[in-house]
Parts: sequence; structure tokens; C-alpha cells
Amino acid sequence: MPKFGFPDDAWERAKDEARTILIGVARDQRTIAYSDLCRQIRAIALDPHSYAMRAFLGEISTAEHFRNRGLLSAVVTYKHGDQQPGPGFFELARSLGYKVHDETEFWIEQVRTVYQTWLSDA
Repeated sequence: MPKFGFPDDAWERAKDEARTILIGVARDQRTIAYSDLCRQIRAIALDPHSYAMRAFLGEISTAEHFRNRGLLSAVVTYKHGDQQPGPGFFELARSLGYKVHDETEFWIEQVRTVYQTWLSDA
């Protein structure tokens, strides 16, 4: 069954592409804007402001969480404004059982976890 109108195989290829991009971002100890990530994904055309994007990143981070590697989507942020992840990131974290009292503090902690994970797995 297609996800958000995308064939399952294309959705999975896009997740693989995104995961590879995000690991590279983490290894470089930087962040990437939602729009910049979307531009680099070739398998499907995602709108950075869509619910599909939220679900897409949620699937990637959920898989990483269950591998004890933190929430990989922590490195995906708004290009302008606070330059932090959107509300979907924090909603996902809470749904996975993380205690998020201060969103900025939690986000910084997750970014550090992801950076450390991918530096040591380089």
C-alpha cells in the first residue's frame, strides 16, 4: 500500500537515501535544513512542510532509536528562525518514551548523541 501516494519501494529507497545523508551530516557535526534534505532525496519528491515529511523522518528516527543510536532526525532543522527541529520531532520523542521537559535542552542532547554515535562508527 502506498505511503502518502508514494510506492512502498520508492519510500524505502528514499529513507535509505535520507539516512545516508543524515549520517554524513552527523559525522560532519552539522545540521541540515528540511528543504535541503528534500532536495537531495532522489527516490521521491517530498515537500519539507508536509505531513509525509514528518512521518518519513519519524520512521527513520524510530528505527535508529530502537538500535540505541538516538534520534537521527535531530540533525534536521528549520533553515530560519530558531534553527531547531519542528514539533513533530518532539512529539515523536515523547511517543517513544523520552522525557522532554525543555525542548531545546533535549534537542541538544540528541544532537550530541547522534554526533557521538556516528563519529565512533565512522
